[in-house]
Amino acid sequence: MEIDKLIDSSIEPVATAVASVVFYSVQLFDLEVKFILFWLVAAAIFFTFYLNFINVRYFSHAIDVLRGKFDTACSCGEITRFQALMTSLSATIGLGNIAGVAVAISLGGPGAAFWMAIMGVLSMSTKFVEVSLGIKYRQYAPDDNCKVISGGPMHYLRAAFEKLHLPGVGKFVAGLFAVCCVGGTIGAGGLFQANQAYQQAVVVTGGELSFLADKGWLFGLFMAVLVGLVIIGGIQWIAAVAGRIVPFMTILYIVAGCVVMGVHYQSIPAAMAKIFEMALYPQAGLGALMGALLMGVQRATFSNEAGLGSSAIAHSAVRTEVPVSQGMVAMLGPFIDTVIICMVTALVIVISGTYIEGGGIEGVELTSRAFASGISWFPYVLSLTVFLFAYSTMISWSYYGLICTTYLFGDSKTVEIIYKFLFCLFIIIGASAQLANIILFTDAMVFAMAVPNIIGLYILAPEIKRDLREYLDNLRKNHPANFKG
Repeated sequence: MEIDKLIDSSIEPVATAVASVVFYSVQLFDLEVKFILFWLVAAAIFFTFYLNFINVRYFSHAIDVLRGKFDTACSCGEITRFQALMTSLSATIGLGNIAGVAVAISLGGPGAAFWMAIMGVLSMSTKFVEVSLGIKYRQYAPDDNCKVISGGPMHYLRAAFEKLHLPGVGKFVAGLFAVCCVGGTIGAGGLFQANQAYQQAVVVTGGELSFLADKGWLFGLFMAVLVGLVIIGGIQWIAAVAGRIVPFMTILYIVAGCVVMGVHYQSIPAAMAKIFEMALYPQAGLGALMGALLMGVQRATFSNEAGLGSSAIAHSAVRTEVPVSQGMVAMLGPFIDTVIICMVTALVIVISGTYIEGGGIEGVELTSRAFASGISWFPYVLSLTVFLFAYSTMISWSYYGLICTTYLFGDSKTVEIIYKFLFCLFIIIGASAQLANIILFTDAMVFAMAVPNIIGLYILAPEIKRDLREYLDNLRKNHPANFKG
């Protein structure tokens, strides 16, 4: 038996057991609905109402904060607001924006695109809370009060349970989050991304006849070197690279999508009408309505990572002394990821009409066919985008895993070097091996992060609401001309 198949078969019982718990599902209108989805959606709805629709009311203010309109001199932190947002986006903008959206439409119909956008807007509120708390409870180097060494849910989870006089529980829950994050980083951030990028590279270079067809290890080594060159420099290098890659790949993908829509411009009104009609008044009845709603919400939730707590780790390194201000900036993440980029994919698929030709569940092949309907060579542009999406996800998730690893084993150079080496090694393994069960296991660990994280958010909700009130009062007092909230 090949070594990768031996490893995969050995871990199958563990992967199946863990996934069955984390991805526990119930039948609803002939659809398998995962409990973790309800958990994430409930949080998004709760915080949207609890914070009086902060995602809508302060959207323009978030843009002003990102532009530095309300900034004061601050040396506490390591990266700028823009770099923090780009680092966070580089982790969330990935294959889910391309393949995940196609799956949603192939299963739930065009109406799924509408509900995807709605969920993207609601998720902005959850993102605001977790990022604000991540910065508020971040840890500094003992010999330098302004250098951030660690931030994220691990620290505010401990604080949340300490406020309930349960320090032992807080320590356990924070450790559980960190363990899940490290495991998820290796799989979802390394193995899976490398595997999918390699598969797309093989397809675009000739399929079975491709030079790369039997050289997954070579492709993996190439990607591992590219990732290693960046992550060796820590969050500042990661943020610098993300600040350049994310805008480029986002604009490239949006422009390509607009070209396809331009080719089919006569179909745009009918396609838009179809999306709203299938979302709100499906001809097939309530079952079709729920199918579109559930698939749209699921893909949006799984794409923007709001509620997992991962983005709080990236934003915690930002240069600011006002946590709520960066929480405002972080709200823009789900909007860019889900409302803009996912909707570009959805509109290209619906307007081109390629989803009608499919027979069942389709992923990236449906998106590729939709892009080809505009210009024949556009799938090559899509392949470049897939590579950039995968690469940017790897470098950002490597940082998440590093912070959680040092939280568990101590902040030392030895721990850091070992982790980075192992992360790059798993990139090579991911491209050259078929490890479906390991990926299933690590995916489960990624979404398991949401369970302790959201519990912490609920416990600290009154605190963040007070902080928000004080922040807004200070803006009204000190910036009456610029702030109209």
